[in-house]
Amino acid sequence: YASPNLSPDGKYLAYLAPSKDSGVLNVFIRNTSDKDESKVRMVTSDKSRGIRQYFWAQDSETLLYMQDFEGDENFHLWGIDATSEKAEARDLTPGENIKASSVITNKRYPNELLVGTNERNPAIFDMYRCKYNDPENAALVLDTENPGDVVGWGSEDESFEIREATVRNPADSSNTVRVRDDTKSEWRDLVTFPYGEDGGVIEFCKDNGKSCWMTSSVGRETTALLQVDLKTGETIKEISYNEKSDVQGIVLDQDTKKIKAVSYNYARTERVFFDKDLEADYEKLKELGPEGAEVGVGSKTRDEKLWTVSFSRSDGPTEYCLYDQVKKEITSLFVSVPELLQYKFSLMEDVRIKARDGLELVGYLTRAKKDEKTPLILMVHGGPWARDSYGFTGTAQWFANRGYATLQVNFRGSTGYGKSFLHKGDKEWGVGTMQHDLTDAVKWAIDEGIADPDKVCIYGGSYGGYACLAGLAFTPDLYKCGVDIVGPSNVKTLLDSIPAYWGPIRNQMLLQIGDVDADEEFNKKISPLFHVDAIKAPLLIGQGANDPRVKQAEADQIAFSMKEKGIPVEYVLYPDEGHG
Repeated sequence: YASPNLSPDGKYLAYLAPSKDSGVLNVFIRNTSDKDESKVRMVTSDKSRGIRQYFWAQDSETLLYMQDFEGDENFHLWGIDATSEKAEARDLTPGENIKASSVITNKRYPNELLVGTNERNPAIFDMYRCKYNDPENAALVLDTENPGDVVGWGSEDESFEIREATVRNPADSSNTVRVRDDTKSEWRDLVTFPYGEDGGVIEFCKDNGKSCWMTSSVGRETTALLQVDLKTGETIKEISYNEKSDVQGIVLDQDTKKIKAVSYNYARTERVFFDKDLEADYEKLKELGPEGAEVGVGSKTRDEKLWTVSFSRSDGPTEYCLYDQVKKEITSLFVSVPELLQYKFSLMEDVRIKARDGLELVGYLTRAKKDEKTPLILMVHGGPWARDSYGFTGTAQWFANRGYATLQVNFRGSTGYGKSFLHKGDKEWGVGTMQHDLTDAVKWAIDEGIADPDKVCIYGGSYGGYACLAGLAFTPDLYKCGVDIVGPSNVKTLLDSIPAYWGPIRNQMLLQIGDVDADEEFNKKISPLFHVDAIKAPLLIGQGANDPRVKQAEADQIAFSMKEKGIPVEYVLYPDEGHG
């Protein structure tokens, strides 16, 4: 079970669960006040990949969800009347090779939504308005046309108009925030973030168009939350800042737009509260929930009197509850995977690792045994502009159950730790410091008596798959085996085959990876495909045939090359899967 979600009026509770016939994730609903399991109804009927993204429309009757075809990532927005047993899902963004994104709903306009699609141009997204709950008039109506350089859109809440755009300059990879006073006004540049800086608009303040909330790293190491003048782009006030962590999350009052809380995550989630009532609710939830569990708020009714909350911990499945904000009481809903309650799991430890140049790395360690060294799996996250976080990790627990320790490390280039940490990874793929950090993490685990130096595996997906290939090719004596899931083997062919809608960020990827277009030798230097002869350890490759990011050719070329050279490799191709 996952993602319990209250309808805005609180009448219905929806959640994800596997269907009884096919075991595929679908959306189920019940009346919030009725616990009778026999009255629970499956609303959607997916039989293939399952539904993972869904949410309520503001009419409290329509469920909206995103779904692609066999992993091609051309997600469409679908809608279905959850109150009718005979209702059929409708594709609100129809057409071949169309991708929907940036869905925006608004409680002040309960019968409309805004959605971006690349129907007009596969490389960019225009914004459309849709009367989603009126089947006869639900056709998309163009609301705001992309001039060609916009990579993100935002609306103003009171008017429900597109009033903010993030613009990417392909020449220097800077981002500029554009705003306008209304749909009849001209766009104007507000703030530019040069390459290497981070930030963007969070929300318009409720002050008649005078200011907005914005994050920005300009003039500081990590992103801060600021109040910014909408006419000049100047900072009016710094609201919150953490010197070790970027802003992770922001809670706003949906009516006044006042800041209620800001969260950060260096190793674990930390919150700074600006609203005493909200802080008291979180403290009450900590008191009511399991000891040591991390509290998460999933959804709230429009009047905010009923919440869905989660209690997560690193050594067991997540527990979901309803929280009556008035009575300060919780009612249990379900556990994410109830079958796991009969087992004992390992606690995850957050650890600090010093890289060879002294840089501190945050890592997460899940051990099978603490009193002796064991085989180690270095599990590398994808992205690479992403991060690992603290919490229950099913794969790591599966390994621990079988006697392996698992180490996950946020190497330089990972997000959340400020601009210097992120860009220390620039041009450091494969043979540079990004890979050195992984090597140093393994050596740390060996020196600490955690890992058996003769039994170390490198495992990962996407960039983590690349790091696996790089580890086997560039540090062949460190690993006994590797598992590469949808990882690129040749960086140049990877970038030459990315989806059209990634086009606006391609130049930025060259700045971060290195210019493999202009420098053939550099590409050969960092691409494992050209170093197959150095690989000694056996490799397992998993690849989705429909992957739009890392195409099947990336797996084919290194698997076939290894087989030709007699290097042990097992290659599994999934015909109905994409990028994991």
